[in-house]
Formats: sequence, structure tokens, C-alpha cells
Amino acid sequence: MAQTPTVQEVLARYPKTRAELPESYREVYEANYYSNRQGRTAASRLSLFVESWMHRQVARDTRSRTSPFRTLEVGAGTLNHLPFEPTSRPYDVVEPFEGLYLDSPLREQIGRFYADVSEVPGPYERIISVATFEHLEDLPTMIARCAELLTPDGNLRVAIPSEGSWVWKLAYTLSTGLEFRLRHGLSYETLMRYLHCNSWVEVRTLLEARFHKVRCSCLGFSPALSLYQFYSCREPR
Repeated sequence: MAQTPTVQEVLARYPKTRAELPESYREVYEANYYSNRQGRTAASRLSLFVESWMHRQVARDTRSRTSPFRTLEVGAGTLNHLPFEPTSRPYDVVEPFEGLYLDSPLREQIGRFYADVSEVPGPYERIISVATFEHLEDLPTMIARCAELLTPDGNLRVAIPSEGSWVWKLAYTLSTGLEFRLRHGLSYETLMRYLHCNSWVEVRTLLEARFHKVRCSCLGFSPALSLYQFYSCREPR
């Protein structure tokens, strides 16, 4: 079993630099992304169904809340998490790519749109993120900023795929990866290495370094043997 890295070892890896995507992948990247996010194929529909576990975990705390509370979503993408947040208002989002949500009918439910987390004034009772932290080249800065934006009793709620686990790799290889190869004749592994800068170990290490209370749940037997993970983080250090 590989030794778990120290906080110092993980921090030394940042900021990361994403390698350039080969031209053959760039030609199909955008169309593939929208097809996956909209569930246009059998594999992407299955993927979205399984991914709903992450959305349900992040939104679970809204069930017991009766009073208004401020929520900030980091990496809102196409606003696909919003339907899982029936009582969370006001609701602001951070998303640098305006084209992802520009045509969404859910836009009217958003209070403020921010292109970067550095623009957000805060504070928020909840900061949430679904399938975003694995993509960030400067993850420590994002986590630190989220901690700063929370109220004293606030909660950072993060869900990620278990990047780095063999269960996660096997799952995408036999589903969206197989479909991608059949459709484009390209390896999905190359695309995943480009998209996912951070492993679940790195995400967990940095969250535990920044928060006193970190609770984890998994869709699987353990973080190392899972498809997805959810973290509830309180009391920033």
C-alpha cells in the first residue's frame, strides 16, 4: 500500500500546471462535455444517475432547515445541482465559464454570479461543490478562500469522484471510457488525466489540514474502494 503523503508534501505540488490536450482531443472535447452533461448517450445517462449520489449528499442538510440560509456553490457548471437544493436561498454561484449556464432556465433562481471566488464578499452558512475540486490547479487556495467565506458555524460540503482509486478507474473505463473510444477512437484515460488534476487523497489531505472537523462518507467500502466521496467540513483552522 502506498504511503499517505504529508500535508507538506501535498502542498508542495501546487499550483499545478495542466498539460496541453492533444489536438485530436480538443476537436471533440466540447461536444463530448455537453453530451455527457445532458445525458444524450446510454453511458452518460447511467453516469448522471450514479452521480446523483453526490448531489443528494451535498443537499442532505437542507431537509432539516426551515429558516433562510445563504449558500454559495463553487463550480456550478450547467446549474445541474440546483434542483437538489429546494430550500436553499439566497443562492449564489462561482462559475468562470458563462457559456455553461447562459441558456439554463434555472438562471433566474440564482442571486449572484461570480467568475472567480476571489470576487465573492461572503459570508455564507453553506459553501458547496460537486465534482469540481478534482479539477482545480490551485486547490489549496480555493479551500483557504472557502474557509474565509464561511460564517463561524458554517459548513463546506464537497463531493468528488474517487480519482486515484481503481474502482473509479474501472467504472469509467467500462462505461463512458468505452463509449468514448468506440465513438472517437481515442483513449479516455488521456482525457481524464487532463481533466482531473487532483486525487481524492490530495483533496482529503488538504481539507483535513484546513478544518478541525471533517466527516467523510463514500459510495463504496472506503475512500480507496469507492466511486464517489462526500466531505462535510466545519471549524476552519
